[in-house]
Amino acid sequence: MDETKKIRTRFAPSPTGYMHVGNLRTALYAFLLAKSKGGTFILRIEDTDQERYVEGAVDIIYNTLRDTGLLWDEGPDIGGPVGPYIQSQRRDIYYKYARELVEKGGAYYCFCDKERLDEQRKIHEASGVPHKYDGHCRDLPKEEVERLLSIGTPYVIRQKIPLEGTTTFHDEVFGDITVENTTLDDNILVKTDSMPTYNFANVVDDYLMKITHVIRGIEYLSSAPKYNLLYQAFGWEIPVYIHCPHIMKDATQKLSKRNGDASYEDLLKKGYLKEAVLNYIALLGWSPGGEQEVFTLEGLINSFSVDGISKSSAIFDPNKLNWINGEYLRALSPEAFHEKALEWIRKGVKKEVDTRLITEMIQPRCEKLSDIPDQLDFIDVLPEYSAELYISKKMKTTPESSLESLKVALAALETIVDWKKEIIHSTLFDMIAKMGVKNGAILWPVRVAVSGKQFTPGGGIEICALLGREESLKRIEKGIDVLSV
Repeated sequence: MDETKKIRTRFAPSPTGYMHVGNLRTALYAFLLAKSKGGTFILRIEDTDQERYVEGAVDIIYNTLRDTGLLWDEGPDIGGPVGPYIQSQRRDIYYKYARELVEKGGAYYCFCDKERLDEQRKIHEASGVPHKYDGHCRDLPKEEVERLLSIGTPYVIRQKIPLEGTTTFHDEVFGDITVENTTLDDNILVKTDSMPTYNFANVVDDYLMKITHVIRGIEYLSSAPKYNLLYQAFGWEIPVYIHCPHIMKDATQKLSKRNGDASYEDLLKKGYLKEAVLNYIALLGWSPGGEQEVFTLEGLINSFSVDGISKSSAIFDPNKLNWINGEYLRALSPEAFHEKALEWIRKGVKKEVDTRLITEMIQPRCEKLSDIPDQLDFIDVLPEYSAELYISKKMKTTPESSLESLKVALAALETIVDWKKEIIHSTLFDMIAKMGVKNGAILWPVRVAVSGKQFTPGGGIEICALLGREESLKRIEKGIDVLSV
């Protein structure tokens, strides 16, 4: 490819439902490559398979790309010089090029009916031979073809694959790959309803839209030889291929929509920030080099290089996503975090409390927003717990020592009239200083008493401030009762 040519990439999804993580990664890499080189990013809707079309899926595509900042320069809604950008609106274009390909000898009319094709498939399956079309109509005389067309015989147009030799194509990730032409099938380019198949429309559109770099999943790697043969038959320049590895749940399983781990929308519903999701998806199969792992979209544009794309499958690691999301949450201003966390707080707390005190407690410790409700379940109702909860090897506390600590803490806290976090803090720390004990000897039992839990998003002082004077003192008294049994 001419190195001086302006780069043009495309994201060409099929409107078949939700936005899969792998689809979003393809869009992201195509966007990053174009923007990192000052090129053009195109959105094209590939809806030739009308049977799989899902109502509303195009809106999901638009909304997801806009939400993540992957804004296109040309596309169905904004137009451009090589539209239309929806394949179902380009039907006549494909048919024109299919006819041209027949005239060039790169394709042929096939009049085989469904019964014959089904029978052929059964024979291949019974003999254990990989199924491929047997070329029955490949060399029909021109006169016979014209006769069958004139009487309206249904047909498809098939690609005429060379019967001998090999086809080699180059991929930027996997290098040069050569396949025997005998392993390739004369696949259908235009169906009986005159609609193109994905493989044909894809090639025609990429050529007419002047796409210079094609980024797609590794599942399309095996189709690349057929694409090359089409380009060569037309005499068109072949674009740069970049095939990306699979994204896997683990070493053997793909991501599953059923488990809620396959789509962008699923991840947002689980409490991840869109910026963190995009950041993490960028790292699934691509390495920026160096130690940095948290990137803004602008940072990804500046760092992106095709050289960093891996050949190996990427494992979707929720722990890594949690860590990245936590970094984003902690980087938010207190006001921004409160705004994002509020709906999740309301799911866990029904009492009227100062939600800003809650966000102060949870922001430093929060990895994803959906963790919030379970962390706050002690606020509405103190859970039942046993005296064993007061045992802490780290704090060197026992039920016996905790009982004495709670009695002392209760007496000190009862003196507070203006119940504020700062005053609660100074009161307890003054008492700790006078007693000459470690902080944990008092603060651990207080936290257990007011929360009834071993782990909480905040310490005993913050929880007391949140619960208020009456509720805090009542819970400490309950703690004394638990330890006095």
